[in-house]
Amino acid sequence: MLFRFFRSEPASAVVLFAAAMCAIIIANSPFGNDYHDLLTTSLAGLSLHHWINDGLMAVFFLLVGLEIKQELLMGELGTWQSRIVPGIAAIGGMIVPALIFTAVNWGNSDHLQGWAIPSATDIAFALGVLTLLGPIVPSSLRVLLVSLAIIDDLGAILIIALFYTGQLSWLWLGSGGLIVMLLVAMNRRGVQHLAPYLLAGAGLWVCIYQSGLHATLAGVILALTIPADSPSGRIHAPVRLLQHRIDRWVGFLILPLFGFANAGIDFAGLSRDMVLGAVPLGVALGLFFGKQVGVFGAIWIAVRCNLATLPTGATWTHVYGASLLCGIGFTMSLFIGTLAFSSASHLVDATRIGVIAGSAVSAIAGTIVLKRSLPAPEPPLESGATS
Repeated sequence: MLFRFFRSEPASAVVLFAAAMCAIIIANSPFGNDYHDLLTTSLAGLSLHHWINDGLMAVFFLLVGLEIKQELLMGELGTWQSRIVPGIAAIGGMIVPALIFTAVNWGNSDHLQGWAIPSATDIAFALGVLTLLGPIVPSSLRVLLVSLAIIDDLGAILIIALFYTGQLSWLWLGSGGLIVMLLVAMNRRGVQHLAPYLLAGAGLWVCIYQSGLHATLAGVILALTIPADSPSGRIHAPVRLLQHRIDRWVGFLILPLFGFANAGIDFAGLSRDMVLGAVPLGVALGLFFGKQVGVFGAIWIAVRCNLATLPTGATWTHVYGASLLCGIGFTMSLFIGTLAFSSASHLVDATRIGVIAGSAVSAIAGTIVLKRSLPAPEPPLESGATS
């Protein structure tokens, strides 16, 4: 039973949710100070919190990069036609939430740093909810949600690289560039062993961390250089082998640790202004209203303009329910929040409130909408009827 649970698709979302709840409970218990002291413990010059957010999350971004590469080369996003609907939906789902957050926080330059927080979708939670609903929705809707979330992740990566980068050190950046050239050369020479790539990737992480770019970008860059072909066939390609080896570690260790380290809100220290302030309100409204308007609206326009068609077997109700699930922005939204407000801890706490509120409402609303789309059961046979 337990083994089947950990092999099931929603399992990682359940574990991530449990880790976040544990963090909230502990932060509001007599052990709250111990929780915060643990996260600030220094290890090799960095706090435990930094090691989780900058170190372990680089492995998460490595997995995201591997998935993006596979989907673009040989998966659901392998052709330009297959990218139209999720691409348009992802763009709408990033722009509208950002506009809502900006409108709510207009006039406060410090708050506007968080404009990108509600633009991200948490693929683990969204797919977890969709899978728990069982056969209510067609499989094509799951494909749409996966494709949309992958493009959404790619957009979030670009946002982090372009807008949440500190002062650059060109020496370290140049050193990182040399390592990237080495990785590309190994790919071109057909090196199939993962060890050289991972060793070079560790050096790349150090260079990018020291350069001023966010260190997690090293994971994405490394992923794009891992070979997607193998003499033994694509099923044995390094990109697939590496994804298979780190997938469970990311789902059941790294993401839960991230949730545990970033979801701990001390409610005793919250003021009414912090709970109902512009930052949490902008994040929550951006996730709940912005995502559904951006995603659903973009798909509706694309279909009405004959640029695309609805997923096979899906109805507009299904699409709307999936659009609501896109408002679950837990992992990536919290991550961007820590980057946007790294020097203002009270705004990080406010971000957490908005992310949790917006994600929870989106999950509940999406579940209700999709459940109501369940076909009516067939009437029972009357007594005496013959088959």
